[in-house]
Amino acid sequence: MGSTAEEFITTSEDKAFDLDHRRIINYNIGKYDAAVDNGLSRMVNLENAKRKGHAIKWKVMENLDKYMPEFEANFQKNGGKVIWANDAAEANREILNILQKAGVKTVVKSKSMVTEEIELNEFLEHHHIESLETDLGEYIVQLLGQKPYHIVTPAMHLSKEDIAKLFNERFGTPIDATPEQLTQKARELLREKYLQADAGITGANFIIADTGSIAISENEGNARLTTSFPKIQITVVGIEKLIPSIADLDLFWPMLATHGTGQNLTVYNTILSGPRKAEETDGPEEMYVVLLDNGRTNLLAQKEQRQALYCIRCGACLNACPVYKNIGGHTYETTYSGPIGSIITPHMAGMEKFKHLSYASSLCGKCTEVCPVKIDIHKMLLLNRRDAVSERLVTTKEKWGWAMWKKGMLSRKMMDFFSGKTKNFMMRRFFKKSWGHFREMPKVAAKSFSQAWKEQNGIKD
Repeated sequence: MGSTAEEFITTSEDKAFDLDHRRIINYNIGKYDAAVDNGLSRMVNLENAKRKGHAIKWKVMENLDKYMPEFEANFQKNGGKVIWANDAAEANREILNILQKAGVKTVVKSKSMVTEEIELNEFLEHHHIESLETDLGEYIVQLLGQKPYHIVTPAMHLSKEDIAKLFNERFGTPIDATPEQLTQKARELLREKYLQADAGITGANFIIADTGSIAISENEGNARLTTSFPKIQITVVGIEKLIPSIADLDLFWPMLATHGTGQNLTVYNTILSGPRKAEETDGPEEMYVVLLDNGRTNLLAQKEQRQALYCIRCGACLNACPVYKNIGGHTYETTYSGPIGSIITPHMAGMEKFKHLSYASSLCGKCTEVCPVKIDIHKMLLLNRRDAVSERLVTTKEKWGWAMWKKGMLSRKMMDFFSGKTKNFMMRRFFKKSWGHFREMPKVAAKSFSQAWKEQNGIKD
């Protein structure tokens, strides 16, 4: 088996020339673009909102050691329990301990990328605990045995015909069923599961320091059911999701909804501050929040690149990226795909294994332009490339090749030493397979610019 980078190149080529995939993605992202353009047009001062969001997240990341204990203390006051997990293995182990102690056999889950990151479903299945996704998109990709394709829209790569075929094979629904009929069937199948489940597991869009609360945004109501019926609720969340105050939701909720789906506000927005109180009629008897590091502090330690942790997971940069729109989400082989995944994954999962993602960009800057918290994404990509070189993670061939290129480009004498014919030969000899695989090789002029300039202006050496 080849390296992750080699697999990425091979899969990217396949996907880029898959016309059906291109058709589906262009259609779905086209609908997203129209909705978001409409949503953003209703914001009075978008640039000011972005700057404010950036400033708040900067403040949190610079003072994480203050805000995290504040959240923990306030959540515990409300009867909740906080678990700190250094990595995926520790998070999974702690969750399993809670479930086994309570004799849990069935778990319902709402949409959560962080549980995808720690591969919780596979871990629980290995320990004979059923873990069922209740978000419709997540439920569909779970039925297919796939990973989510997109941070916000897990089944973006599937057409309604693909989903109708899946439901026909699994549940006997009509092969020409409408999206509304398919949704109704999923609702019938899942509703009973909420009542049967022993525990509910969610992620969180934000964790709030001053009230000790978690905030969840969704459009289907499945997260609210997941947190209401089961006796045990576990929220798994990355430490970067922290915001200082509940008042900050006034900014972050609309920004997340508008950049994520084009809505003014997501349909269901829930704030949970602990288990059910004696006078309350619903909610869990026990509530846990698992605060996950899993490489985030590695990124926090990078002063120039820690702003990548400001991300609120709206998915806007994925939809804007020309590379993502051609090669799709699964090609990245990471939980977080697209531009944001390319800048955080090398720090969270290893630069050596994932440095290639920082090169999978046109550096057009569209990702930075659309980011609701003004993360300088394309600059982060360049910084990751720099780090890969400084950590000597590039091949000797690449290192010497760029060294020779630099030396030649900095010397006019050396540039003019070789004729255009020689340069064209070298281009064909060394770049035909890489650069010229799908491109017409550029043709170098017979004379250099300086030679042509001297001749035109009658200048002699």
